[in-house]
Amino acid sequence: MTLPFVQSLLRDRFLHLLLIIACVLSAIVPFVPASWPAAIDWHTIVTLSGLMLLTKGIELSGYFDVLGRKMARRFVTERQLAIFMVLAAALLSTFLTNDVALFIVVPLTLTLKKWCAIPVNRLIIFEALAVNAGSLLTPIGNPQNILLWGRSGLSFFGFIGQMLPLAAAMMLTLLALCWFCFPAKRLSYQSSDRAPSWQPKLVWSCLGLYVVFLTALEMNQALWGLALVLLGFLVLARAVIVHVDWSLLLVFMVMFIDVHLLTQLPALHQVLSGVGTLSGGGLWLTAIGLSQVISNVPSTILLLNYVPPSILLAWAVNVGGFGLLPGSLANIIALRMASDRRIWWRFHLYSIPMLLWAALSGYWLFNLSACSQQNRAIIHFDRQDRLSGLFFCPAHRNRSRPLLTFSLSGI
Repeated sequence: MTLPFVQSLLRDRFLHLLLIIACVLSAIVPFVPASWPAAIDWHTIVTLSGLMLLTKGIELSGYFDVLGRKMARRFVTERQLAIFMVLAAALLSTFLTNDVALFIVVPLTLTLKKWCAIPVNRLIIFEALAVNAGSLLTPIGNPQNILLWGRSGLSFFGFIGQMLPLAAAMMLTLLALCWFCFPAKRLSYQSSDRAPSWQPKLVWSCLGLYVVFLTALEMNQALWGLALVLLGFLVLARAVIVHVDWSLLLVFMVMFIDVHLLTQLPALHQVLSGVGTLSGGGLWLTAIGLSQVISNVPSTILLLNYVPPSILLAWAVNVGGFGLLPGSLANIIALRMASDRRIWWRFHLYSIPMLLWAALSGYWLFNLSACSQQNRAIIHFDRQDRLSGLFFCPAHRNRSRPLLTFSLSGI
């Protein structure tokens, strides 16, 4: 178990880069290693550990081979298969969160190449973009939405209604890109008379452990859930524990520490102290730009210290998931699972144009939606710690009378 883990660490260039950044930042900000463990989101680490174990268990059971063989024979063209996988990734991310969706679709995609000739790297890139686009729709699709929804007082479907225009625009864009980037050529299947072998007992055990783990997460007992999953695989299949990419957890731990060190920079706090006075466009660009550097979830947490939550902020941090690799943790998960160094730079050939388009079209769409509903929001707290939204249309900024008022509780 130790040797593959050490070899993975030695090959992990992204981890090496994060460690170098940590060393540089440690030389600039106060060096307090005792504060680093508190900077790590241990709930995320535990959740990822459980998901990686369960996904690896299903992979080693051989069931992905069975499912991949069946799927490969159901589609005629490369374009049909790509659109199906992108839609599946987006749909799963709306209610399973973006990282869970990737732990399902990426291993399945890697299995598909055993049965038909498909551009695997390109398809995984589109799946990463799809979970970012799909997960922004619902309050439970990604961590930043969970955070913002919990403080908004909006109903589940009320939140969806606010995010629907952006989600629809991004998904239509992705489907259009799929149409042009994946040709309508017939899939070339690899003939095999032998049906793939698999282990039904391990598959059903993984599904049972999956239910146990999700239940533990819902009950805020993630550590106990992980312990049960580990115990299950120690009894059923120890090879699962050995073959998990544990170095991915180190990547996230170091990334959390890097973000913590970055937020200690006095210059950053000086810049962000004026965020509350920015116009809507200024906040939009700030949230997107900050997400490119420290990822959209830490950006959301950091910005909420300076500005009240709003739909504009929710749109901006979700758009920030596109673009550079750190924009969303889902990007890192998808590319790491691909296990191909070439995918790291190819990802940006699609993601950066997607970011530029999302930033421009998203802001235009937001203002269009605000005007049509007469609801460009200026959100403030009242004495009862409730959020009151006074919505103005940008075309009526000079009017002193609010065009529409509503109340939000709890953020």
